[in-house]
Amino acid sequence: MGLAQYADDGMFAPRKIADAFRTTSEEIARTAGLGKDAIQRKDRLRSDKTQKRLREMIEVVNKVEPRFGSALMAYAWYRSEPLSGFSGQTAMQLVRDGRAEDVLDYIDAIDAGVHA
Repeated sequence: MGLAQYADDGMFAPRKIADAFRTTSEEIARTAGLGKDAIQRKDRLRSDKTQKRLREMIEVVNKVEPRFGSALMAYAWYRSEPLSGFSGQTAMQLVRDGRAEDVLDYIDAIDAGVHA
């Protein structure tokens, strides 16, 4: 899915993301490493930190969606599949720890045929 599918008025919208992944906005917040108030209070939703975390999560899911065939399956991978070379951590755990670039680099390496 394109990034615009997850946005409203030029900002990532937790409700749209939740709808695409068939979950709740609160779960999206937890998955991105955000507190519940980050998605409920407009000033927090608009903050750079909140928008960055939501963007990073969507970038990772979008990058692997073609190999899984759907955004829902890509989201399941994001949340549950341990990544080799990262002590069994999932993409979600790494993104929550501020390591989204490491996850994207890992995906690029796998796509290039490098085994992590």
